[in-house]
Amino acid sequence: MHSNNYTLGFVFIVTLILGTMLSFTKDSVKVLQEQNLKADVQKTILKSLNFDESLLLTNESIEQTFANNIIDICVDINGKDVECETSEVDIEKNLKTLPIYFKVNNKEEKKVEGIAIPIAGKGLWSTIFGFIALNPDTDTVLGIQFYKHGETPGLGGEVEKKWFTDNFINKKIRDKNGKIISITVIKGGVDYSESNKSSIHQVDGISGATVTADGVTDFLLEDLLRYEKKLDEIKVYGTI
Repeated sequence: MHSNNYTLGFVFIVTLILGTMLSFTKDSVKVLQEQNLKADVQKTILKSLNFDESLLLTNESIEQTFANNIIDICVDINGKDVECETSEVDIEKNLKTLPIYFKVNNKEEKKVEGIAIPIAGKGLWSTIFGFIALNPDTDTVLGIQFYKHGETPGLGGEVEKKWFTDNFINKKIRDKNGKIISITVIKGGVDYSESNKSSIHQVDGISGATVTADGVTDFLLEDLLRYEKKLDEIKVYGTI
């Protein structure tokens, strides 16, 4: 029969081993989760910039495509470059440090082929996170993607679906005077008759999800206006 000291020692050793294994597993899972989140955000940026999805099948291919074709910087609301790590900026809370992502064919020439900026704001139940990409003219939409939200599936959750995001392509975010007025999500659908001159700035809404749609309208305008100075500069010079 074993003594109490032996039993306590055995329990201590087993607990220590299991605790170490659990800690190692937790750390490994955390690292994997962080890698997957980084890849998910990069994939969203690349998809908004109209990259072929065949290039985005694995975390490794996403990272390589991003590294080869994207220049990321931060600017302030005056369009001036500021120091930052773009992946660490809280785009919901940090309203002064603004990450921006440029699609380029040649990183040396820095000729802009697309601009992606983060967007985030309240829907009905959650904060909706995504990216809107503009063509080099900074006037028309190249693409838009949403990657994180807690909206109701089949209702507000439709913001992430292709049928909704495709509506934004080639829509104009500026009026005829060059002022950013963004894009409005229209309840009941856009009136495409010739009398509605605003249809180029409008997209069809989501049935039964008016609050979510209104939220998208509001935070799109708010976020685009924060980048207005930088977008004006790109519109003129065409380079970063």
